[in-house]
Amino acid sequence: MRVDLFDFDLPEERIALRPAAPRDSARLLAVRPDGEPRLEDRSVRDLPDLLRAGDVLVFNDTKVIPARLHGLRARGESTARVEVLLHKRVGAERWRAFARPAKRLGVGDRIRFGEPAESAACELVRLDAEVEEKGESGEVVLRFSFAGAFLDEAIERFGEMPLPPYIAGRRAPDARDRADYQTLYARAEGAVAAPTAGLHFTDALLRRLDERGIGRVFVTLHVGPGTFLPVKAEDTDAHRMHAELGTVSSEAAAALNAARARGGRIVAVGTTALRLLESATRPDDTIAPFAGETDIFITPGYRFRAVDALMTNFHLPRSTLFMLVCAFSGLDAMKAAYAHAIAAGYRFYSYGDACLLFPAPPLPEGEAESRRRREPGEGSALSG
Repeated sequence: MRVDLFDFDLPEERIALRPAAPRDSARLLAVRPDGEPRLEDRSVRDLPDLLRAGDVLVFNDTKVIPARLHGLRARGESTARVEVLLHKRVGAERWRAFARPAKRLGVGDRIRFGEPAESAACELVRLDAEVEEKGESGEVVLRFSFAGAFLDEAIERFGEMPLPPYIAGRRAPDARDRADYQTLYARAEGAVAAPTAGLHFTDALLRRLDERGIGRVFVTLHVGPGTFLPVKAEDTDAHRMHAELGTVSSEAAAALNAARARGGRIVAVGTTALRLLESATRPDDTIAPFAGETDIFITPGYRFRAVDALMTNFHLPRSTLFMLVCAFSGLDAMKAAYAHAIAAGYRFYSYGDACLLFPAPPLPEGEAESRRRREPGEGSALSG
């Protein structure tokens, strides 16, 4: 499909730089492509009223690490300041990262994060790394001076939250972001971007969902930096997704299959949970345990097999995530929903408001089969 079909204009003032406080006071736009009212302005606090007993919310419990590090490259007598964004751990002491400016780094260079050596009273006030490999698009492999839990502690100390570019370009990350850019239920460390639909949940909202008989299941997809990238190709066929590591436990799969068998709906909280569930779904539309990487790319024409509704934030134009929501609720419906949201003053992107999407009517028989559908990438659905 042509990528320009997914373009739209967004006034800069609609981009949220801070989240709503409290979190569940954010606005929620319900989008029903095949119902009345088709667009309904609500609040996140209304979510229990928009669902029904027996439905199950699926949350991504990944935890964002402070993956952005600022350091000083030393090469003989010369030094240069560099910034790295860790994005994939490849060993106890090794990470893949994106460096900026990458031209300042070469294989064998050393980078120091933290205090200068002459002021260091102990090793804990600095972190060193060596550039082991240098690839395309600014990617490097760094081997750190610490490993395992000691490296995790050092990253926590010296790193900053990797706010997306549309926020970080307008203000610096601060102490508030350590809490704001993390879901209430974050548990499994490894993401470099938050599953932002989950940022809206509070203890009070979760209690109300419990009281209404709405279930809760957790899966894990470690969100990578590719989630922020616009599609630069002219056609979606030419775009390739970054792979992300995910897990659906056997207990989670069983709970979701049982809920659906009882007539409950599976409601993904965020596109990350949706993509992982779709990657884990068998040909008979049941969800299997899953462990591995997925690079699933969902565009209009895809037949959704695992998810019946989606709660998500408002996404960037020309992004894979906007393409996904258009696949779920229909291109025309989502263009209308976004135009309404912009006119009504909704706040966009990671710290912005949310929408609750219901699926578009099924395509006429035969048309769905004629459209391209991409299947999961390298991940594996496990039996049992």
